[in-house]
Amino acid sequence: MSDFEQREDTSWLDNLRVVATISVILLHVAAPFLYKFEKISGFNWWTANVYDSLVRFCVPIFVMITGALLLPKDYQLNDYLKKRVTRIIFPFLFWISIYLIHVLSTLKNGFKLPFWEMLNIGSTKVAYKTTYHFWYIYMIIGIYLFIPILSKWVKKATEKDILYFLMLWVIAIIIANPLFSKYIPDFNLKYFSGFVGYVVLGYYLSIRNFEKIKHIRIISFLIFATGVLLTVFGTYFLSKYNGRFTIDLYTYFSPNVIIATIGLFLFFKHSHLVNPQLKAIRKFINKHSFGIYFVHILVLYYMSRFGMNGAVFGVVFGIPLTTVICLTISGLIIYLLKKLPFGDKLVG
Repeated sequence: MSDFEQREDTSWLDNLRVVATISVILLHVAAPFLYKFEKISGFNWWTANVYDSLVRFCVPIFVMITGALLLPKDYQLNDYLKKRVTRIIFPFLFWISIYLIHVLSTLKNGFKLPFWEMLNIGSTKVAYKTTYHFWYIYMIIGIYLFIPILSKWVKKATEKDILYFLMLWVIAIIIANPLFSKYIPDFNLKYFSGFVGYVVLGYYLSIRNFEKIKHIRIISFLIFATGVLLTVFGTYFLSKYNGRFTIDLYTYFSPNVIIATIGLFLFFKHSHLVNPQLKAIRKFINKHSFGIYFVHILVLYYMSRFGMNGAVFGVVFGIPLTTVICLTISGLIIYLLKKLPFGDKLVG
């Protein structure tokens, strides 16, 4: 069996996308409790810490899926820009308009604002509170613009070339990490840093054959668990040491999150979904995942207005319950919006 193979069946990537979609919502439900370190009960904080640490892989997994699906393909630049990039741009413009209208409508003065202030509203703290998740869209647009160039490189690159790139990416991440930067010379490796490394990593792990490794599923699960445990306990001890919630090990480029992400990616690559009911749920969420990402913050906002948040029924049950309700409402909204004329192109 070849050490490299491009699988025709990409359903495992669909499974990963669904898990990442749910995880993003859970992360945003759990996060507010973490900033109340030593202001809420230790049990509640630890519960939120465990939940949040479990799903820190969500954004890196999304980017790795992009690399696994898009880098193996050949592209004509004009067709690519028209089909792929516009598929993100139109939903982005639609939803940023919805969120800006929402921000304006919730201000005390409503739409009674000076013209220039209205134009600038997207950069204010008020807008940030309701549109902070759009940072991912800005990032992924940049990644998409780079894909045709990166695709040509990975096809001609040897395994040694790719591993060399990934090694430099990891070194660049370590140098930039606040926990290590003070002890390491400040080499300028910024061209190897950032989410592009996850794109290449997703491509590499998707085509690399690991079938020869015995118990690969167990090993990959243990890798994931190791990354999660490092996040859970490391975050607590850093927060305790600093006397406040310390986010360093929660960042998407912390070594522990990278370890957990690699473990989960490999675990799903070597797992198969057979339950027909779960397959139906997977199909629905996978089809609407992009739109769900856009709308879920708005849904969480109004759920909170009506008293539904992660604290309901206690955080152990409240965080996952709020996540499931938000996912259901968000999915239904996107499903209905897609029924409208041009809805499929606009809502994601």
